[in-house]
Amino acid sequence: MKKTLLATAIVGALGASAAAQAATVYDQDGTRLDIYGRIAMGIAGGGPEYNDAGQRIDDGVEFVDVYSRLGLRLSHEVSRDLTAFGRLEWRFRADESGNRNGNDFSAFSETRQAYLGLQSDQFGTFQAGNFDSFYNQFVSQPFDWQIDRGLEFAGHPKQSRGDSIGYYTPDLQGFTAFLQLKHYSERGLLEANQPDGVVLDGPGVVSGEGSVLAPQGGVRYAQGPVTVGLGFVEDVKRGGGNGEMLYGLIGSYDFTDQFSARLGYETRDNNRGYDLRTANDENGYDKVGVGATFVTGPWAFSGDFYNIERKGEETSKSWSLGSYYNVSSSFDVFLEVADADASNRINSDTNLGDVVGDLTDEVYWLTGARYHF
Repeated sequence: MKKTLLATAIVGALGASAAAQAATVYDQDGTRLDIYGRIAMGIAGGGPEYNDAGQRIDDGVEFVDVYSRLGLRLSHEVSRDLTAFGRLEWRFRADESGNRNGNDFSAFSETRQAYLGLQSDQFGTFQAGNFDSFYNQFVSQPFDWQIDRGLEFAGHPKQSRGDSIGYYTPDLQGFTAFLQLKHYSERGLLEANQPDGVVLDGPGVVSGEGSVLAPQGGVRYAQGPVTVGLGFVEDVKRGGGNGEMLYGLIGSYDFTDQFSARLGYETRDNNRGYDLRTANDENGYDKVGVGATFVTGPWAFSGDFYNIERKGEETSKSWSLGSYYNVSSSFDVFLEVADADASNRINSDTNLGDVVGDLTDEVYWLTGARYHF
């Protein structure tokens, strides 16, 4: 799999690669076990002053865990061309003691990934379980560089993370095709029509949709300085979507060893029956994103800007910036700022002062450090 300059800059050059930092604890007779992880903590502040219900909220400064994790990577060579593999990764709270104000907070807050599979250089890779969206890995990945906020294209949980199976081909002269299925089951829920004639409705009761499959697929071309991904996701409501198809065309180009630029387009139709009051995602949209990354020595700088046309609503702007410094091969520090809904009052009649105010109102910021092992 080709590594773009962006990935190398923010992951490899900064020493943040789990693969690079992983410690091999067992490697014998074709069986290997690696352990890896990171402890990441920071300070966050700013962001929206109102919640989705229109209520004013506190946006003050807070110490936060920045997605600390612990993982295991396992593999066994079945033959010269076939490898069985597995991966297990947890997130844990680095800023909590595990018990605050008498409440029990488990140290491990999430099983982030847990999957197994078979990999063949000739036939490709098949895997099943809880893993990141293939659409994110093969299409929207050039824009997915932020540690926290700022990605407006579909991210790693998109119709994925559990009850999923996926397949992608080996590299075919730069091309890689992929297909993934996510299954939503209603097994164990109450039937709506009970034997005594009572009709049930609400939480814990089967829906009219029954079990649902959410497919996603596409193709990526990665050769030399060029990476282009074209993909789709059936964004079913069960997984937080609006029930419409999502399409994306996203690419990047490495101009030099230090500078990379990216451009992307993502679209999803509007669904008039989509209830935004109870949904956890936006409705139809057209998103255009442009960004770049510059690397020099231990430093990496990256930034993106999006124009988002939400169908039936006002167009908005979104932007994010990040700077990262590699203190050592295992330790880095960072600063990120982002505004997910910058004002749309940006036009030729607006003076520079108003433009700056429009783009910096309600900015979220995060700074901190990470140790990788």
